[in-house]
Amino acid sequence: MLKISPSPHIHDNVSAHRLMRDVIIALMPALLVSTYYFGLRILIVTVVSILTCVALEYFLGKYALKSKSTIGDLSAVVTGLILAFNLPPTLPLGMVVLGAVFAIGVVKISFGGLGCNPFNPAIVGRIFLLISFPKEMTTWVKAEGFNTAWSLPADTASLDAVTGATPLGIIKGAMAAGKDLTEVFAQNDFNYLEMLFGKIGGSFGEISIIALLIGFAYMLIRRVISWHMPVYIFATVIVFSGILWFVNPARYSDPLFQLLTGGLMLGSIFMATDYVTSPMTKKGMLIFGVGIGLLTIIIRTWGSYPEGISFAILIMNAFVPLINRYVKPKRFGEVVKNG
Repeated sequence: MLKISPSPHIHDNVSAHRLMRDVIIALMPALLVSTYYFGLRILIVTVVSILTCVALEYFLGKYALKSKSTIGDLSAVVTGLILAFNLPPTLPLGMVVLGAVFAIGVVKISFGGLGCNPFNPAIVGRIFLLISFPKEMTTWVKAEGFNTAWSLPADTASLDAVTGATPLGIIKGAMAAGKDLTEVFAQNDFNYLEMLFGKIGGSFGEISIIALLIGFAYMLIRRVISWHMPVYIFATVIVFSGILWFVNPARYSDPLFQLLTGGLMLGSIFMATDYVTSPMTKKGMLIFGVGIGLLTIIIRTWGSYPEGISFAILIMNAFVPLINRYVKPKRFGEVVKNG
């Protein structure tokens, strides 16, 4: 009997539950680092996002799709967790709920649930919030060290910690003003070691590159993902931004800065590698990864937003069916004609 079903297609005894559980474990180091730097309110935002995603998937699946509950596969937990990683610590909880509702209700369940959604739900939830609430989504708290506060003061504008721009935002503003970036770098004293270990402004997922790389290594060891897509994205970002920087260092930032700032690591490791919305073949992964890397630098350099990884992944998600169609492997027994 031939059974036809949507992706992800698992060809061994590994279950979707196990894969999602490993993704959750891989995100824990970054969550712990974010909690250390930003305070315990991080956990509230994360729990609210996860609970909203799980509850919505359960009730919409039961009453809208009339299907068996899928919350046991943990995919809704992963969506809620990754969405939280894309949010600033100061975001009001009502907006967190709204982003989760959009991610699960509009992007996932409306297309038929797990395996049917063409776009990554967490990414679309984040972009929806960014477009709808640009001020709240770009209010950043500089990570200062361990803080046990459950909430940030109401008047965050009066705090020295809430100074506004992330490193990407500072560079974007300088580029828009036509300033010499070599001088801007000297004035702001960007510390690449701090970018590796934390203590910079941004969303949860921008805080510690080392923590994200630990999660990446764990998923590689557990064979949850392959190295191909993240490495293709990193390599493309390095090469493309390196060319721009080599041509005019006063106008464009260096490749290491591009690699260590913003949500590039989070997006490349945990969002671009989503089974449902990424290509199936290694050649397809190459096209997908290169496209994401190019679009990220294009948006960061010439677009309206300082960050570009979310938009780049979303755009390339739309091309995945086309990529899968034209780079699919040869069928078993297919005769290849010469000449």
